[in-house]
Amino acid sequence: MAFKEYGSYDGLGLADLVRKKQVSARELLDEAIARTAKVDPQINAVVVKHYDYAQAQIDKGLPDGPFTGVPFLLKDLDILEGTRTTSGASVYKDNVADHTGTLAQRFLDTGVTIFGKSSSPEFGLMPTTESRLFGPTRNPWNLAHSSGGSSGGAGAAVAARILPVAHASDGGGSIRIPASASGVFGLKPTRARNPLGPDRGEGWAGFSCGHVLSISVRDSAAMLDAIHGPEPSSLYVAPPPERPFAQEVGRDPGRMRIAFTDKSPYGDAIDPEIAAAVREVASLLAGLGHHVEERAPVLAADPAVVMSTIVSANTALNVRLAEQRFGRTMTDSDWRRSFQTCDVFLCPTLCSPPLRIGELNTMSEDLSHIAPILRRYMPATAMYNMSGQPAMSMPLAWNAAGLPLGMMFAARFGDEATLFRLAAQLEQERPWKHRLPPICA
Repeated sequence: MAFKEYGSYDGLGLADLVRKKQVSARELLDEAIARTAKVDPQINAVVVKHYDYAQAQIDKGLPDGPFTGVPFLLKDLDILEGTRTTSGASVYKDNVADHTGTLAQRFLDTGVTIFGKSSSPEFGLMPTTESRLFGPTRNPWNLAHSSGGSSGGAGAAVAARILPVAHASDGGGSIRIPASASGVFGLKPTRARNPLGPDRGEGWAGFSCGHVLSISVRDSAAMLDAIHGPEPSSLYVAPPPERPFAQEVGRDPGRMRIAFTDKSPYGDAIDPEIAAAVREVASLLAGLGHHVEERAPVLAADPAVVMSTIVSANTALNVRLAEQRFGRTMTDSDWRRSFQTCDVFLCPTLCSPPLRIGELNTMSEDLSHIAPILRRYMPATAMYNMSGQPAMSMPLAWNAAGLPLGMMFAARFGDEATLFRLAAQLEQERPWKHRLPPICA
């Protein structure tokens, strides 16, 4: 069946069609596979394909969940029993998982059919997805640019409408960066909202968390309802929500106090089109009745310094574990207080347009070019990994070259509800689902 309208539905919309028997789960899977074949040779987003796994899910019978029958991709960092997970690293190119992670199991319980893994840079370390193992993942809006990282494959696949929702994770911006670069919606939940076990209790000292990228706000909220909550390996838990997150979508957000900045948190100049877009969105918010005021962020610590320390220590651990497994040596080849006077903080997700492919060369012998690029490109995202606060990137602007420019909104610790209410209001006021990239299935 050629399901021509597939790309216009979000995940909940597709599941509703399955529920009403207007389309079958197998037809949706066949459509996702056909769309992968059509566009993936250009964007390189689906790097592990296990269509037989998804077909076996359907044959066995899918659970009755909010996303029953919806095609889905796991990021190539998460484990699913019997399928290959490489973490984007050559040393794990033939690694097959012998068990399923808690988050992956919760995705399965929603009824999705997991037909593959989306690309990630090695161990999810970089804000661009250009692994040595699989090569670069390209931006559907412009193939010369990156789709972001480390969930770059998920961002590209959702933007190109291979599927409406896909797993992503964020340790320094890796949900919000590809959301911005690829023109989709991405919310990083509060620290410890979603599980990371059973193999670990936290990721990157609590910086990292998993969720999804999606074309709609309601998909993100409904999925968070389905997957959140602690597990036995959880070291700590996030505050419970007052009501289901899905009920926040469409709920009147009231008159919020929104602070904003169009500058880098370091005080550096940012891309002028992005700065203009931030101010335009601030005006839009004021027009919607919110109290909006400009305010410079106050950094309690330098995110670049904190991130490099945390990530380096955790990467060293990954290397040691790989050495033990394969028996060989690896070689070298104050912020929260500001929310006492505002409900939401707005700033650009990225302070320059999506990186060009090859601009951030992590395979070079000389890596001195990396820090200045990261400071210019993504100075603000890691602040909310450090604080553990929820933050989201919304596709509310595009530059003159046709590249998406995400706007980032952050709220108090545990307060995803406020973000979902505001996101739904902005999605209705400035819809983006109809905006399709040149490379689109």
